[in-house]
Amino acid sequence: MNSGIIVKGIGGFYYVDTGDKIFECRARGKFRKEKVTPLVGDRVKITIQGAKGQGVIEEIEERETELIRPPVANVNHAVIVFAAQKPEPNISLLNRFLILAETQEIDITICFNKVDLIQNQELSTLVDVYENIGYQVIGTSTKQSIGLKDLSEKLMDKITVFAGPSGVGKSSLLNAIQPNLRLQTGEVSSKIDRGKHTTRHVELLQLDFGGWVLDTPGFSSLSLDFINEEELQYFFKEFNRFIGACRFNGCRHLSEPDCAIKTALKEKQIDQSRYESYTQLIDEILQTRRY
Repeated sequence: MNSGIIVKGIGGFYYVDTGDKIFECRARGKFRKEKVTPLVGDRVKITIQGAKGQGVIEEIEERETELIRPPVANVNHAVIVFAAQKPEPNISLLNRFLILAETQEIDITICFNKVDLIQNQELSTLVDVYENIGYQVIGTSTKQSIGLKDLSEKLMDKITVFAGPSGVGKSSLLNAIQPNLRLQTGEVSSKIDRGKHTTRHVELLQLDFGGWVLDTPGFSSLSLDFINEEELQYFFKEFNRFIGACRFNGCRHLSEPDCAIKTALKEKQIDQSRYESYTQLIDEILQTRRY
């Protein structure tokens, strides 16, 4: 059997890169019976059948990580891309992406793209919130070649998922880093201030300088209803040093008295927009449970 990695999956076919060649493969029926769906990023073993050299996926190695959206396996780094302007960053959605990445315990880099469109002071305000939490933040511009070298260094020898809404420039960034990728890009719609969906499927792309990247379809909403209300607080990194200092053991940091999180919020040790994202998510989780 040959070993390889699934780089693309379309219509029940999986494209497996063995290092020498990419084989079009089907998955064995046993995976359907076991309710296991092969994912882009899976390390697999295949057999080659027939004169055309088509393959069959025989085994899927144990996954190190598994993301729900986008559905990918074995990613160890996430670059969460939002535009500094056009479209204006949706901070609530950015926080959701961060929580999703935190659930998988993978390295995270926040990328604010199109920084040529805003003033330095505006960028500093955005960056400071997340750097103070402990996230790595990079400002980039493909038009002015800002931050591209720093971003490339973050990608080296990792399997990285590029995630974020449509129109923020994910594909443009990847094209700027490695032009031979030739990813399709699209302009932001002037009517709705959102990007056109130019990336149609999840695909793993190899980088010349070492590592892999996943260009993924953009989306404007993200459900985290698989997280329960007790767990959620642990995925807000800045909460961690205050958890356990509340008056009540089961404190949800909403209306309870003597809450260490709310005290930290008043003292500006926790950013208001982050706390609002937390309460919004708690409310959504509780609403989901009711139904």
